[in-house]
Amino acid sequence: MSALRTLFSNASFLRQSISQPSLYNSSLSRNFSVSTPLQKYKLKTHSGTRKRWTALPNGLFKRGKVGKVHLNTHKAASRVNRLCQTAYSLPAQTVTLKKLMPYA
Repeated sequence: MSALRTLFSNASFLRQSISQPSLYNSSLSRNFSVSTPLQKYKLKTHSGTRKRWTALPNGLFKRGKVGKVHLNTHKAASRVNRLCQTAYSLPAQTVTLKKLMPYA
């Protein structure tokens, strides 16, 4: 019977020590370092834009024209040759492309 009393008295002591932490406990008054700079979020590149457009050093973007991969037999030769040429971005497109490809 006395063993149960000591067990319960120890249990009540543990409950008190857990529920009421000491003010002198060093783990509660921990000083965190704020000297490290905060990280900025990484922006994601639009995957469809990355596959279709290439950035140029002058700030413009270039792409290949579509419609020349297959089914070319009924197309005129001048049209097929025109589809081989490179297309460059317009000023309005360039603004949008810079948002879609932030690291280009």
